[in-house]
Amino acid sequence: MRKRLAALMSALLVAGCGWGGTDAPTESGGGTIEYWLWDSAQQPGYQKCADLFATENPGLRVDISQYGWDVYWSKLTAGFIADTAPDVFTDHLNKFAQFVDLEVLRPLDDLAPTADINDGDYQEGLAELWKGQDGKRYGAPKDWDTVAMFYNPASMQAAGIDPASLNTLTWNPADGGTFEKTIAHLTIDANGVRGDEPGFDKTKVKQYGLGVDGSGGAGWGQTQWSAFTGSAGWSVTDRNPWGSRFNLDQPAFQSTLNWYFGLVRKGYMPSFAEIGGNNPVGPDKQIQSGLAAIALDGSWKISTFANLTDAAGQKLEMGIAPTPIGPSGKRASMFNGLADSITSLSEQPDNAAKWVKFMSGEQCQNIIGESGVVFPARPAGTEKAIAFNRDERKLDVSAFTDQVKDKTTFLFPVTTNAADITALMIPRMDAVYIGDEPVSSLNDLNDQLNGLFKVAG
Repeated sequence: MRKRLAALMSALLVAGCGWGGTDAPTESGGGTIEYWLWDSAQQPGYQKCADLFATENPGLRVDISQYGWDVYWSKLTAGFIADTAPDVFTDHLNKFAQFVDLEVLRPLDDLAPTADINDGDYQEGLAELWKGQDGKRYGAPKDWDTVAMFYNPASMQAAGIDPASLNTLTWNPADGGTFEKTIAHLTIDANGVRGDEPGFDKTKVKQYGLGVDGSGGAGWGQTQWSAFTGSAGWSVTDRNPWGSRFNLDQPAFQSTLNWYFGLVRKGYMPSFAEIGGNNPVGPDKQIQSGLAAIALDGSWKISTFANLTDAAGQKLEMGIAPTPIGPSGKRASMFNGLADSITSLSEQPDNAAKWVKFMSGEQCQNIIGESGVVFPARPAGTEKAIAFNRDERKLDVSAFTDQVKDKTTFLFPVTTNAADITALMIPRMDAVYIGDEPVSSLNDLNDQLNGLFKVAG
């Protein structure tokens, strides 16, 4: 297994490796449970949960470590190899299948505190996502997310666009529909000419109608093009979860990407170089700086957008609109969920399971909901997050929640070989975004991805 882990680390490693912390005490009746997460915005809420957990479980405490996204996964993978992984960590659907294959996760069904987790306690479909092909559960649901459009109301007003019109936008790969007309009008060149006006200079754009979060190669276009491919009726694999045949060669996918990245060529969306290439300036910063008027992003970024300030340090007003309606006649959003997993290296699995059960329970999920950072997996926690955004931030977040209510979501693709898939996807999608390769070049990528499963079989 160590050889396979080393290979995985090679594929995942993008930053420094190794963990300089100390191992948790291993006594079954008490000790310190090491818990890792990557989202700094969620850490305060989970610290409240940890404090309450310690009160209810004398002799146990939780030590929380937070690392940025890239560092997080490299440290975790290095920890599996060096026997320094935490007891519990926040898991992602793009990672867990490979971790299950490598046998570095403990089945929660085999531990008494988590053996009775009930699928029906969570938003529909979330709990089932964390079951392996063996039918066992490897993660307890913690939260969920969808995608919507954040926008600057001041940009809408200056363009004479009623924000309410954003709720009914449509798109298609032929002419972009009312969505493209809107972002064209929101685009302004250095001379003040809008993208839909005569004399527009696409080589000198001051404000783009649509921001962008990179090429989407690392996460199946979740915050980039997935809302468009999804509303075109396309799916990544032949089935989900556990698909093994990819659909990147299908016309619905390629025509959508040809249109989407064509927005760069038209001057309506920033180029690969303008947003910083492989380390892009995020959509929130693009809107904050005035580089973009609208940007698609995930619900986990609500608090980030809500706290943006302008150049004078004043709070920047923010609006949220749903993803546009596509050729399928519906809008769409990828539906992703995070979970907490227990590592096979934990020497206090029962204690770790108590903490995992607590985080997935009503008390902790309500605490997280009241923080307004994410939508907790339990419906009651979600309602608290909705109320916080409505009452405290004066934000209507229904663009995110309606996707679930209206059943216009599709699941984040869960497959094995995730690290290899990502390693192949990133450079090929970057090349399409840059314009170095045509969308049709993804036919070869599709063959490569399918080949991974033939080799594995």
